[in-house]
Amino acid sequence: MANGQWYPPEWPDRIRALADGTLTPVAPKRAATVLLLKDTPAGPAVHMLRRRASMAFAGGAYAYPGGGVDPRDDDHHVRWAGPTRAWWADRLGMDEGDELGAQAIVCAAVRETYEEAGVLLAGTGPDSVVGDTSGDDWEADRAALVAHELSFAEFLDRRGLVLRSDLLGAWTRWITPEFESRRYDTWFFVAALPEGQHTRDLSTEADRTVWTRPAEAAAGYDQGELLMMPPTIATLRQLLPYGTAADALAAAPERDLTPVLARARLLDGRVELSWPGHEEFTRHVPVAPGPRGGTA
Repeated sequence: MANGQWYPPEWPDRIRALADGTLTPVAPKRAATVLLLKDTPAGPAVHMLRRRASMAFAGGAYAYPGGGVDPRDDDHHVRWAGPTRAWWADRLGMDEGDELGAQAIVCAAVRETYEEAGVLLAGTGPDSVVGDTSGDDWEADRAALVAHELSFAEFLDRRGLVLRSDLLGAWTRWITPEFESRRYDTWFFVAALPEGQHTRDLSTEADRTVWTRPAEAAAGYDQGELLMMPPTIATLRQLLPYGTAADALAAAPERDLTPVLARARLLDGRVELSWPGHEEFTRHVPVAPGPRGGTA
């Protein structure tokens, strides 16, 4: 294979069904994911998870900590520091006045990073960040969040913490293709690993975690050694120009958050898949009986 791009085996049939009008796209769910960065002598490294091979979707592919929005984060007023919810609503491209929707997306980014990596972007005030979060009491709260026994607002209240939204930078936005059965409207954020905190392998969906420089991970993808979906490798390549985590965070406010949505069209028994603005991902997938799934 030429590289490590992955696509689900059912895509060709679903694309054909979408093209002939027998497939109705499902509405995408809101989600957030975080490119957690730390500085090394050779430049910034990013924290990545490898999804378990047994996972039905993207098994064996590398990704970042992330997940879906908890509807409770639309309803509860979360302790907050940093730019206002109104600022975030505008930055994230939300409908005018949808401040709680913006809050829910930022909460998802912070909560999922804590649930899957043990890193918490919160502090006792607008200028502080918690230290080590690996103690038994922290782990009990983290497990309660994972089990949905505790909302993020309740967690922050219990701990007397505020969410540090200023520690996040909105980086890009990708929407799962219309022909997918599970669709997500995902906002990607960048953040720096807070001093005193350490990542841990906590995700039940991952079998490996690594800190890797974007150039190394991209090279592994190009050589077909690391599997990734288009948004993952695209964001890795976008990090290449930055010499430090702070440089990437400083660049985030100017990033274009126009959603990236794949397009598909039928061409002589094949489907051409393309992601606008990302020509490297254009692929031609057979829709007639033949090779199915895997990498393209």
